[in-house]
Amino acid sequence: MKIGLFGGTFDPIHCGHLRSAEEVREAFRLDRIIFIPTSIQPLKQDSASAGADRLKMARLATADNRAFGVSDIEVRRPGKSFTIDTLRAFAARRPKAELFFIIGMDAFREIGRWKDFQELFALANFIVTSRPGSRATMSRGVIPIAARKAFWYDRARDSFRHESGTRIYFLKLTDIAISASEIRERVKRGKSVRYLVPAKVERYIGRRGLYRASRRSAAL
Repeated sequence: MKIGLFGGTFDPIHCGHLRSAEEVREAFRLDRIIFIPTSIQPLKQDSASAGADRLKMARLATADNRAFGVSDIEVRRPGKSFTIDTLRAFAARRPKAELFFIIGMDAFREIGRWKDFQELFALANFIVTSRPGSRATMSRGVIPIAARKAFWYDRARDSFRHESGTRIYFLKLTDIAISASEIRERVKRGKSVRYLVPAKVERYIGRRGLYRASRRSAAL
């Protein structure tokens, strides 16, 4: 089985996330994509809503797609959410599955700052996706210098092969410039977010009063 792991704050999950995941699933013929809302991101400010709310919104947003699922592994884990811990856990749970970690170009450029980043590449294939509106070249140059010696370019498969056998792929996605921060700002100002987020998520945001107050929402 080929499983895609899509981590992020998802604060809130929106149509850009869903479309990107669908394009990745189709391009790599993945059997399943699992969305993994973080608890506390080590390199970012605190989330605007509680982990339980973001987990619920992710489940609502993905419920209609049989190929999509949601994991609470990082929301349940205390402390900061380190990708190395998540990949180790999935590798142990699914020893026969081929794992694909989905990551945006901006985040990938910062991967040298991640905990035990050199070990990440042996645990899963990486699918690095383009940023909306970006014309940046996706190439070996964005692989952290400390890790480049462990990769070689496989022209036949247009990917970079790690010494462990996993690969880094680069995928250009359809440009959908939807920002979670802009959605939060629109909600705060009382503006419509229809068609930016799934209808179920829009209703949930309204029902829970998310993003309208400065305080984090209470856990479910």
